[in-house]
Amino acid sequence: PTAHCPLPTAQMTHDWKAIDAAVRVEPGEKSKLKERDTVCDHLFADRDAAEEALKDCAKAINDLQDRLWAERSRSLLVVLQGIDTSGKDGTVRGVFNQCGPLGVSVTAFGKPTEEELAHDYLWRVHAAVPKKGMIGVFNRSHYEDVLVVKVRGLAPSETIEQRYAQINAFEKHLSENGVVILKFMLHISKDEQRERLQERLDRPEKNWKFNAGDLEDRKLWEEYQSAYETLLDRCSTAHAPWRVIPADKKWRRNAMIAAIVHGTLADMAPTYPRVSWKPTDFTVV
Repeated sequence: PTAHCPLPTAQMTHDWKAIDAAVRVEPGEKSKLKERDTVCDHLFADRDAAEEALKDCAKAINDLQDRLWAERSRSLLVVLQGIDTSGKDGTVRGVFNQCGPLGVSVTAFGKPTEEELAHDYLWRVHAAVPKKGMIGVFNRSHYEDVLVVKVRGLAPSETIEQRYAQINAFEKHLSENGVVILKFMLHISKDEQRERLQERLDRPEKNWKFNAGDLEDRKLWEEYQSAYETLLDRCSTAHAPWRVIPADKKWRRNAMIAAIVHGTLADMAPTYPRVSWKPTDFTVV
């Protein structure tokens, strides 16, 4: 099939809304995940320019987050989903490296604890939603409960089927209460995943990243791709649309996500609150 990556020229990459339009899964439309390009080499075609744009966006994100914190009426939730080695950790480092630790919270969702399993599956997720004034990043998320849970058969199919509507309702509740949601699926090819897994074996300083369980999940590649396609089709909504980011090139992935995060924050236009007193009324001695 022809790869889906509709931006026609590299010149358009300076417009974050054009980038967004290229990767967004429009609500009600099929995502056609298998037809989506994992490279999109005409987006940020020049690596040096992309890395400069990333730096500029990272600085701007930090400034806007400061205003968001001062305003303290809304928050931004960034959801990162992707198969093993797709670059969730690298995205966090690349996009939010200028932000102070007090302004950004990162939650990595792993296997549920005994306490978490004693509650509904969204309980632990709701508890991690960023408070007003914060940017929150989910490294994996509630979507694991329609991905690994589905592929591994860890819950009855009828239970999983109910979760798509439940997740949509949950995200709508958040959006109606001041949480702006950005959802990114980091889309890599099977060949690229093989190279990244092999690198973890070949380079001693990366051995710690290797997990033998990743090889088991790799055997289920098609099942995971199908599960991803279903959630993209079912859970890309007007209040929380999905973006499928071509992630075979790490620098392009980061530049694209940074552009969308920056553009979204700029559109939110957080402002420093006005004070009721005059600074000239006081003297510091």
